[in-house]
Amino acid sequence: MIEFLDSIPLWLILSSVAIIAGFVDAIAGGGGLLTVPALLSTGMPVHMVLGTNKLASSFGTATASYTFYRNKLFSPKLWIHCAISTFIGAALGAGAVYLVNGDFLEKILPLLIMVTAIYTLFKKTPSTHTCLKTTQPCKVKQWFQGLSIGFYDGFAGPGAGAFWTVSGQVLYKIDILLSSGVARTMNFISNFTALITFIILGQVDYMIGISMGVCLMIGSVIGAKAAIRFGSDFIRPIFIFVVLCISAKLAWSAWL
Repeated sequence: MIEFLDSIPLWLILSSVAIIAGFVDAIAGGGGLLTVPALLSTGMPVHMVLGTNKLASSFGTATASYTFYRNKLFSPKLWIHCAISTFIGAALGAGAVYLVNGDFLEKILPLLIMVTAIYTLFKKTPSTHTCLKTTQPCKVKQWFQGLSIGFYDGFAGPGAGAFWTVSGQVLYKIDILLSSGVARTMNFISNFTALITFIILGQVDYMIGISMGVCLMIGSVIGAKAAIRFGSDFIRPIFIFVVLCISAKLAWSAWL
């Protein structure tokens, strides 16, 4: 464990980054774009960084998810199949971290996220939702969405919240605010599931993870309430900005 509490400036930096990341993640996803590099700067091994980030992120996504739920922007009964498939996908993804070569994924990911940003920029989604019944087509969509994005979030993670948000809009024709509510809950499920795997593998720094997690909770409450209060017009520009930053960061790392 890194005794970072002996270094107050580092503790303040990590805490500040976590608050900002929580705010961004609650609105659009992509908080890991901030927290992962911050954790890497401590000198932790990469797998320890991923595990510790999952611990911190679980605090933030749980808080944001509950905030959306309290404001009736997420109904657990309607998304039970998505939740189950997300759990399965995340468990498989986290287990595959040590088995699969991620070079191809790292190179293709920036292109996928860029497409996400472009789609969100030009596509106008309706303000009503259509797939809110437990029909067979809806179940199939939820299983596909949960397994694929859950696996990715367990395996890598950057941009997973953004993928949840935009895929919800595409698959169910819901507006970005409702899709954000679903995204935060599924993001929590995949984060927590992957966290369990990293704990079993002994790849979590609890002191740093919990400290950053508390700060992420603060940022998540502020971000979720802002999103709910100001609606889609507030979320869209932040969402687009975040996914563009994610794609640029990942493209730089993978290609340059």
